[in-house]
Amino acid sequence: MYSNLRCWIAFGLCLVCRTSVGLEFPEFAALPDRAELPDPLVMLDGTRITTANDWNEKRRPELKALFQHYMYGFLPPKPQAMVLEEVLFTDDQFLGGKATMSECRLAFKGPDLTHRMHVLVVVPNQRTKPAPVFLAMNFCGNHAMVNHPKIHVPEGWVYKSCGGQVNERATEAGRGTQAHDWNVDLIIEHGYAFACFRSADLDPDTPEFSDGIEPAFYAPGQTSPRPDDAGTIATWAWGFHRGVDLLVSQYSQSIDPSRIIAVGHSRNGKTALLAAAMDERIALAIPHQAGCGGTAPSRIPVDSKKMETVARINTHFPHWFCDNFTLFNEHPEKLPFDQHCLAALCAPRPVLFSNAVEDQWANPDGQFEMLKAADPVYRLLKVDGLGAKERPALQEPLYSRLGYFLRKGNHSMTREDWGVFLDFADIQLGKP
Repeated sequence: MYSNLRCWIAFGLCLVCRTSVGLEFPEFAALPDRAELPDPLVMLDGTRITTANDWNEKRRPELKALFQHYMYGFLPPKPQAMVLEEVLFTDDQFLGGKATMSECRLAFKGPDLTHRMHVLVVVPNQRTKPAPVFLAMNFCGNHAMVNHPKIHVPEGWVYKSCGGQVNERATEAGRGTQAHDWNVDLIIEHGYAFACFRSADLDPDTPEFSDGIEPAFYAPGQTSPRPDDAGTIATWAWGFHRGVDLLVSQYSQSIDPSRIIAVGHSRNGKTALLAAAMDERIALAIPHQAGCGGTAPSRIPVDSKKMETVARINTHFPHWFCDNFTLFNEHPEKLPFDQHCLAALCAPRPVLFSNAVEDQWANPDGQFEMLKAADPVYRLLKVDGLGAKERPALQEPLYSRLGYFLRKGNHSMTREDWGVFLDFADIQLGKP
């Protein structure tokens, strides 16, 4: 599996940076009010996109830059190298011999980061070829995903809601406390691999930026974030990309690099969709109940009581997005995009928006409208998009390339959800 334990992994990922598209970002006051959704096939200067080449060469880079400048902040640049410091353990008898589990500790050079990223990888043993893989980010540590005595217990901050935590620090008592959310046994049973990392390995989910990796990327003399520097969600998306780097470079014998699936729930779902939009190596995205700032429209009434608004999300989670996004708190109609454009950035790759009927805060109806508005981009690229004109009925998954699912229940990730995720992946990428 590993050619050299302390190998250097060179990065080949090209992201849109501040200067790469030659785009001048209009000041907030100069942006027009648009109650209607911006057309994903119309450039900022009004030019209509009519060919796949112009989408890929012009509009797609423009949208990537706009989302980063006005909303998420620019993702940190790729480091010069990633070091696989250590394989902490390997267990080829996990799940009674059905899977092999290992955990890697990664370091980054150029800039040299003090943070270490721990990636847990579980691969089915019964396979005839490399397996497709679900790549996810977790809140509480890899040790909470499955109950295994050798998985690293994180030393730093964890959420108060994490099982087994004491004074916001993980303990042995947290092992396996989130296994019911992730259903790794079901994933393996269906022939898929699973990989995950902890969000706080890169940036704890707190308003304090000095404890994450972001300051390592500041310009000389810079002491605080610029208005379009990476927010926490952008930093986490950077972590997804580093997870892809690891899977592609070190697990190609057991994991299919052409079938990497980014999955996440709630704020992690926002991250999974952004990561997929910015990295075409991710073959499929499943942002589950991602809501405002992810899969739901920003253009809703600012006084809405049932749904989260831009103002509310920026007030309660000021670190998730870049400072520029706060300019739109009371004026989301000035955004030169909406979240349908983020889904469109994934085209022609499959995307599944999944929700629960009691979770109106995440605006499940609005999410379906985002898929409808992203559909023209898929059609331009000559692939199927959304397979229905009206929102599917409760408990009836829509498995078109732009997929949708609304189940009974509330804001959570369940075994039923995973059954739909796996079916969607089977249909769109082919069964393992």
